[in-house]
Amino acid sequence: MRRTNDPWLQPYEENIRGLHERASRKEKELTGIDGTLSDFASGYLYFGLHRTEDGWVLREWAPHATRIYIIGSFNNWQPDEHYALTKLDNGIWEINLSHDTFRHGDYYKLQIQWDGGCGERIPAWATRVVQDPHTYLFAAQVWSPDVPYVFRNTLPKTTSPLLIYECHIGMAQEAECVGTYDEFREHILPRIVAAGYNCIQIMAIQEHPYYGSFGYHVSSFFAASSRYGTPDELKALIDAAHGMGLAVIMDIVHSHAVKNEAEGLGNFAGDLNQYFYSGGRREHPAWDSLLFDYGKNEVLHFLLSNCKYWMDEYHFDGFRFDGVTSMLYYTHGLGESFNSYADYYNGRQDDNAICYLTLANKLIHELNPHAITIAEEVSGMPGLATPFKDGGYGFDYRMAMNIPDFWIKLIEEHIDEDWKPSTLFWEVTNRRADEKTISYVESHDQALVGDKTVIFRLIDSDMYWHMQKGDENYTVSRGIALHKMIRLLTATTINGGYLNFIGNEFGHPEWIDFPRAGNGWSYKYARRQWSLVDNQRLVYHYLGDFDAAMLRLIRSVPHFEKTTIMEIWHSDSDQILAYRRDKFVFVFNFNPKRSFADYGFLVAPGTYDVVLNTDNPLFGGYGSADDTVKHFTNYDAIYKEAGKEWLKLYIPARSAVVLCQQTV
Repeated sequence: MRRTNDPWLQPYEENIRGLHERASRKEKELTGIDGTLSDFASGYLYFGLHRTEDGWVLREWAPHATRIYIIGSFNNWQPDEHYALTKLDNGIWEINLSHDTFRHGDYYKLQIQWDGGCGERIPAWATRVVQDPHTYLFAAQVWSPDVPYVFRNTLPKTTSPLLIYECHIGMAQEAECVGTYDEFREHILPRIVAAGYNCIQIMAIQEHPYYGSFGYHVSSFFAASSRYGTPDELKALIDAAHGMGLAVIMDIVHSHAVKNEAEGLGNFAGDLNQYFYSGGRREHPAWDSLLFDYGKNEVLHFLLSNCKYWMDEYHFDGFRFDGVTSMLYYTHGLGESFNSYADYYNGRQDDNAICYLTLANKLIHELNPHAITIAEEVSGMPGLATPFKDGGYGFDYRMAMNIPDFWIKLIEEHIDEDWKPSTLFWEVTNRRADEKTISYVESHDQALVGDKTVIFRLIDSDMYWHMQKGDENYTVSRGIALHKMIRLLTATTINGGYLNFIGNEFGHPEWIDFPRAGNGWSYKYARRQWSLVDNQRLVYHYLGDFDAAMLRLIRSVPHFEKTTIMEIWHSDSDQILAYRRDKFVFVFNFNPKRSFADYGFLVAPGTYDVVLNTDNPLFGGYGSADDTVKHFTNYDAIYKEAGKEWLKLYIPARSAVVLCQQTV
């Protein structure tokens, strides 16, 4: 294990080494002498319902069960001995059935009996679960088409830089209903490609009984949500995305599970703790959900197999792990303040969960060296996005969750005149040098009901009245200008990747609110109004066009995220910021009132051309400067030894410009 390059972690070397060695020991325990994590994580090939040469076989882990029957449309949902499972070793139950027992599309469940009770359950390893539209009850469904789906396109290698389009299948359509995999494939994928993103992060894939949970209260971990269509339709979506050069990652939920017993694992076979911690650690106090017992090998088998299943069966390119902070600490990070490294190693860390996350990352990259893993983690746990060989937990990226929080706080609490470029630049570049991050202005979290998107914070109710071209008022013009500047600063200072939530690139109005009792089960706010950005008479397309131009600029430099960010100048009194990255010079004027003529910066000598300007009329700006003018640096003998010359610009108020140094 390589020593960390952070000397402040030196006092905690024993803690770090202990976690690393624990994961190594657990891996050996699980895999044996000659086995691999991939071998261990193949539970989905054994458990669940499978077609065999002789018929069908179904296996389930239920150590506390005393009797299990398979019931379904084939036996009028009544248990009988012909359909009773046999108990094997280690709490495993099995039944072999004839070919004619099931047909593709049949429904089934388990009736599980235990000392003191019984209940109908959906198999934990079920790969297809559907809801009856009349009774609203869920059941497993046989999914065994005569012609299995065949993938036609190969997985793309890791894209660099990673430009993520976070999306939700159900809300991706304009109609007030639940969208489908096919609709997304046909209508939304082309939009994403045209916008310049190279990766989609899909939310709410694992089956969940309550649509309004946004997919975060999972009941069936191996089943792709049937709300949006069939497994083959999801495979076709992923296949098409790969054909378009898009990587596809899944928002995977292993941090907790829904409490439901009929649909989920809450009391699967008379044991409340079969999959979950016991006592006070069983329930999450803020999420009304259950917490996995990562100390059980059977739970590790279940969750690691789940990772492999989605990669093997659906060809996902990786995962964004939800709720990692909650997993890392016994307190779930609630009420904690992380002001020093001592706060990360104070005995309140869940070593079991840390071990699981480490093994999950090892497994995923064993299956696909180019796989993408991202941690949603707010506490700043050291080593989270550091390779295992260097003593870390092995994530490729961590979410830069400080950035959206900063922008929201800034917009809400400070008028433009008080925005300090030095603070802005520090916030978007504040990260450990050896960890890659995903920078973003806002994700789905910032758009949920009770909160506001950035554009809605900037423009608010004027979005209802003044978004038509020619009718923009000051508030709308200000909002459009700052929306572009905020995104440009965030996206061009990445050290790993950039993320945008579906529709936010063009300033989608209002919030997200899924159908629920409190809104009359309305879909009005659980959709995306693409007609707004498509309507050239409205100003929304300015933001979408700018976003696409910004991403083209980023993608024009190979491995843009690895290039050095060098601050050239900042003045908090003038509200001016300038920095260089590769051949580009980025200049921001956050001053809402003052434009500056002949504002000088010391840069490498040469000729500079404007390649992107937020004030360009094509992007809803005023066109105050002539972007066709070439900018030549001016010699100054004082800075000869430093190899610098003066670049003098006219910088309009509330605008940003990107210049490219021309090669001789």
